[in-house]
Amino acid sequence: MPLAQLISATQLQQRLHQPDLLILDCRFALDDPAYGQRSFVQGHIPGAQYADLERDLSGPIHKGVTGRHPLPDATQLLQRLREWGLNDDSEVVLYDDGPGAFAARAWWLLAWLGKRDGVYLLDGGLKAWREAAGELSQDPATSGAGDFTGSPDATLLVDAEQLQQRLHDPQLTLLDARALPRFRGEVEPLDPVAGHIPGARCAVFTDNLNGDGCFLPAEQLRQRFAAQLEQRPASDLVAYCGSGVTACHNLFALCLAGYPLAPLYAGSWSEWITDPARPVASGD
Repeated sequence: MPLAQLISATQLQQRLHQPDLLILDCRFALDDPAYGQRSFVQGHIPGAQYADLERDLSGPIHKGVTGRHPLPDATQLLQRLREWGLNDDSEVVLYDDGPGAFAARAWWLLAWLGKRDGVYLLDGGLKAWREAAGELSQDPATSGAGDFTGSPDATLLVDAEQLQQRLHDPQLTLLDARALPRFRGEVEPLDPVAGHIPGARCAVFTDNLNGDGCFLPAEQLRQRFAAQLEQRPASDLVAYCGSGVTACHNLFALCLAGYPLAPLYAGSWSEWITDPARPVASGD
């Protein structure tokens, strides 16, 4: 079964009441951290649980050490997933408002913990659900405790020290998911230092989508990432972004395109710049 899978709004409507289906609403707004929970209460896909980026899908920030969205403690995340009702054989559908970045973060975390079968992103997110006349509910989800037995996979991660040692490796492809003006260092709305990690290539995560906010066909995604890889091996690719969230969108799209799941530099730019000894680049 492919690691990255999409489900359409129509397909989800047909499966909505199947047993052992876990739906996670991952809506969030970086400029309004209460937005996701507030929106969930106002209306969500029936049966969905709410997964908050900062409370559930990230760990505590340590100023001057971590980035803005450190990985959550694996044991705590496993417990939360079980509270939501996740079993080893559950099917999982993840969604957010549409671009898919927060849903992709949840997808990556599930893959990191070993849940790699039957996990779907709702293609087009809640926007597509509404356009397909999908109903919304204000009822809180109810579920029994799940028995998911996962453990973190260290091979899916690269830390800052490991990455710094590899920066001059000609085989390395380092993909930055942020928008081009941030990559170039022309603007920086979130972090105190602008620019990018030297040698990185800008691969804006929204370019994985078409004009309707759905993922491009697999062949188009493969062409997109083949152009970034050139002749370098996909096994030497590393993904990062501002804080380890939108990079997961690129990792999902890479898997949709048929590439293996590449490592994530989870601390990303917001962690990289906490040490002034780490090099910084600007421009293209």
